[in-house]
Amino acid sequence: MTLPGGALAGLVVGPLRPEHAGEALTVQYAAYLSEGRRNGTTDIPPLVETRDELAADLHRRDVAGFGAWVGPRLVGSVRLRGVGGEGPVAFVRYSVAPDVQGQGIGAVLIDAAHAALPGGTRSWLVTGVDSAENLALYARRGYVESGRELDSAGVAVVRMERTAP
Repeated sequence: MTLPGGALAGLVVGPLRPEHAGEALTVQYAAYLSEGRRNGTTDIPPLVETRDELAADLHRRDVAGFGAWVGPRLVGSVRLRGVGGEGPVAFVRYSVAPDVQGQGIGAVLIDAAHAALPGGTRSWLVTGVDSAENLALYARRGYVESGRELDSAGVAVVRMERTAP
């Protein structure tokens, strides 16, 4: 699907709330299915999270959720965990619906989430070592590799970090 009127026409980024959990989970599952296939497992954390877990996460005081909508349709989301705490903020469950990927929605969503962080705040994320598109996107948004590890499903991931200007 190409968005009418250009890639970002009608795109609205705003708070992701617990009542959006079902829609957000649908986008998340669709977005991460290819990542799971690439790594030979559907046991990666974004594919085993439940609607209730996602909603509970959005109820937490240290979590800020952001959604991207085109009209009534949620097309992307991300959560920041650890907001307002002492340590770095985790940038998690970044998802863009597969049929609208590559149109700039993800970059707008990433930038909006990071704009909510005070200057000097460090954030981190993980992505699969074989996820070339993700690695390139995060590097363009200011993330740099800080290490490699295995996630809970045993998948090799790259840890990346950045500091808010």
